[in-house]
Amino acid sequence: MKLKMAEKSLFAVLLRSPWWISLAIGIALGGAGWALFPEAYRIAGAGAGLPFVVIAAIAAWRALQAPSAKRVETTVQAVSTMSWPEFASAIEDAFRRDGHDVKRVESGPVDFEITKAGRTAVVGARRWKVARTGVEPLRALHTAGEAREASECIHIAIGEVTPSAREFAAKHRTRVLGGPDLVKLLGAQRGASKR
Repeated sequence: MKLKMAEKSLFAVLLRSPWWISLAIGIALGGAGWALFPEAYRIAGAGAGLPFVVIAAIAAWRALQAPSAKRVETTVQAVSTMSWPEFASAIEDAFRRDGHDVKRVESGPVDFEITKAGRTAVVGARRWKVARTGVEPLRALHTAGEAREASECIHIAIGEVTPSAREFAAKHRTRVLGGPDLVKLLGAQRGASKR
């Protein structure tokens, strides 16, 4: 069983925030603990900030690993000029490089069925160029995923995703890949330049 941190927990929120916020909290707590605790307990008091310093280090590492804005823009532009057969091949190759078994599906909202470590996901990618993604394509993908007993649904979109669609995705184990996540998946292929 894979443990998952609650999305609204303090540490989860800090992991999504800039790293320096966690570092500032850690320094402030450590400094307050050092100043306010009796001399015998100062080291323990200063240690109160340590979890936040660790979160800052993790958030900084993630920020360093994230693709740059220029790379995201270049990849999105390159992907937006592709035809469906080109894009489908790029996505299929990317999932295979990531260790998935990939099967193309030619009907309905599901374009690929991917399997890795015994877990199956369905992928909807054909609407990747749509300027604005609402709830309906995600609902259709989710329904198809349930029919196939998939553990996850993945929708690929380079355009805007509405807040209601993001809310639906969060509630129904559906991941929306676009921008930085799509760059990570595709890697440096098809005209996506390095950072």
